Formats: sequence, structure tokens, C-alpha cells
Amino acid sequence: MALPDDAKEQILKMLEDKGKMKSKFYFNDFTKIFEDGKPREVKKILTTLVNEGVLIFWSSGSTTMYGLAGAGKQSAGEGEA
Repeated sequence: MALPDDAKEQILKMLEDKGKMKSKFYFNDFTKIFEDGKPREVKKILTTLVNEGVLIFWSSGSTTMYGLAGAGKQSAGEGEA
């Protein structure tokens, strides 16, 4: 089943609602929003949001998480090379 047309908006709404408690989210946190959607479709939307600069990747070395650009403790280091 294809994701709804407003999938980006649903992801951003979830980030804004839960962003008060934490700033980084696992991939599986996003797949829970679209229970009928395929993980690959969710990954494509997340990648699009990263490419647009809305989201950022954050890696601990063993796992990759997603967060809103400019949010969270590591936001001061974003853009550093």
C-alpha cells in the first residue's frame, strides 16, 4: 500500500509533538506512523526530507537516527566539517 499524500506532514507533526521530549528518532519510530506502508516507502520520504534540509541524520556509530535540523543538543555542531 502506498503512503498517504500527506506523509511528510504526518512525519513533521510527529517530530513536533514528540520533539518536546526527545530530539532524535529511530527509523522504526517512523514506520509505526504508517503501519500499512512499506519500510522502503518510509525511507524514501525520510531521505527526501533530509535532502531538503528539514531533517538531519545523526549517527552514534552503530545506529542512525533522524532529527529536525537545528533541534537537540548537537544542533550547535551541525554544518561543521
